[in-house]
Amino acid sequence: MVELFENAAACWKAIMADTAKGKEKLIYIEKFARENISPAKIVFGTSGWRGEIGTDFTFNNLRVVISSIVKLFKSNEQSVMQAIGVEDYSDIKQRGIIVGHDNRFLGHDFAMEIIGILQKEGIKTWYAGEAITPEFSAGIEMLNAACSINLTPSHNPANYAGLKFNPSDGGPAGTEITSKIESFANEMMKESPIIKPVLPNTPNKIDKIDLTELYIKYIDERKTINLEKIRNFINEDCLICVDNVHGASRGRIQRILGETPNIKYLRTEDDYLFGGVAPEPSEKNMEMVEEFLRSSNTYFKAGFILDPDGDRIRYADGNMQIPMNYFGAMALHFLHVYKGLEGVVAKSVGTSNFVNAIADKLGIPIIETKVGFKNFRQYMSRMSKQRAIVAFEESDGISAYNHTLEKDAIFGLLLALEMIAETGKNLGDYLNQLMNEYGFYYPDRSGISVSLDLVGEPLIKKLDRIKDKYNVGNTLTIGSEMRTIKEVIDVDGIKLVFDDGSWLMIRPSGTEPKVRFYIEARTLEGKKAVFEAAERITKEAIRL
Repeated sequence: MVELFENAAACWKAIMADTAKGKEKLIYIEKFARENISPAKIVFGTSGWRGEIGTDFTFNNLRVVISSIVKLFKSNEQSVMQAIGVEDYSDIKQRGIIVGHDNRFLGHDFAMEIIGILQKEGIKTWYAGEAITPEFSAGIEMLNAACSINLTPSHNPANYAGLKFNPSDGGPAGTEITSKIESFANEMMKESPIIKPVLPNTPNKIDKIDLTELYIKYIDERKTINLEKIRNFINEDCLICVDNVHGASRGRIQRILGETPNIKYLRTEDDYLFGGVAPEPSEKNMEMVEEFLRSSNTYFKAGFILDPDGDRIRYADGNMQIPMNYFGAMALHFLHVYKGLEGVVAKSVGTSNFVNAIADKLGIPIIETKVGFKNFRQYMSRMSKQRAIVAFEESDGISAYNHTLEKDAIFGLLLALEMIAETGKNLGDYLNQLMNEYGFYYPDRSGISVSLDLVGEPLIKKLDRIKDKYNVGNTLTIGSEMRTIKEVIDVDGIKLVFDDGSWLMIRPSGTEPKVRFYIEARTLEGKKAVFEAAERITKEAIRL
């Protein structure tokens, strides 16, 4: 039957068209993944290398990437060793590498390939099995490991696999590391190499590590989260609903907080196809949690949806959903006002300015970075002079003071529960209190497609003209109102902030032939006018 599919992409198309019956076709995907030796272009985006299983994420291509990582280690280039946080290659071999995966198709098999190659080179390895991204980050620090290799494409659809590399500080690898891996791998790909499998010689002697156990110890040691307060709270009149969307986050909360009838877990079963949905913490995917919360008469209600590798999260309380644009601002207020933490707030430039309003009144400095959690590293380090109270991005990622340099959905969930326990308010009530005090903000995002011949440098150059035309003090028509540009931020695309606190940001997509718009209005009705202004400015720039 495999001959019916010309390639893995065609097979995946058939699987995704009918996921209920598609599982039986996964045997063909495995065949393509093992037998396809076509090279691929290796690109590490904001969070690792990702590709379709059997198309570009194949066993042979994975061996090329791991061989490139080993080559990077052996180069002993000082700047790279410094970025990883090790002395040299021998230090890496002794301190070791944690290898694991989320619960996607072929995760274990891919991991064994990696361990085999590393063991052949004499590099100490730990096998974490099924684990989530923040556990790798905490585990590296707890073990003093050199780095980790985590097989996950995060929230991508079921047909994707991925690889994240984290250096010794536990944070996402910076470009000083990933650009070298890309360079070595793509140079090797030009030769279309066929690398033979190197499986572990003694699978029964692989050093296994329980990253969840290490993560719990990490939380206890760091003291940012008060687990005792949370454990006491969850036995009160409350209902908590956690949707794992068939991801690797399943079972973690039970181990941290213990079993209780007050916490209901959804979609914990094995399902490589995630029930046919894109496994992301989206507004639509949250509907099952909301329905469950509305069915209860308890006073305290909290709902959460997590992505498969446990680094993104969305919130609800039975009356409303709370996206990270809002929760990150709530976290800043809570950690500063209720827990007394001092420092800065770090946010990606496309994130709501609601947190800016709170920070301004509380006298907290604001740092806006490029998109990508790795850009928070310098503010999350314990050695930083500008240490973040909280760091978050609108795409559902958060971490905070004295916690991991990776975004962490489990931490975000625990923080929300402590927030409810301490304030005595449901999340929506706390949010409304803050909006009444600091102002109302309504963020959103959209975009337009562009011609393929514009993708890359041509599009960047055209959009750069926006900042030449629109300067601080200029006026702009937004709907029926004239707005004055108060600030221009160009750390990642072009962001125009207006005198009423509304803003628009325009940036090219890094993965698609699109221009993305991030906007924020001060009223719900005002969002349409800000979107129209962003589209108008973009089309003017593209035509020039």
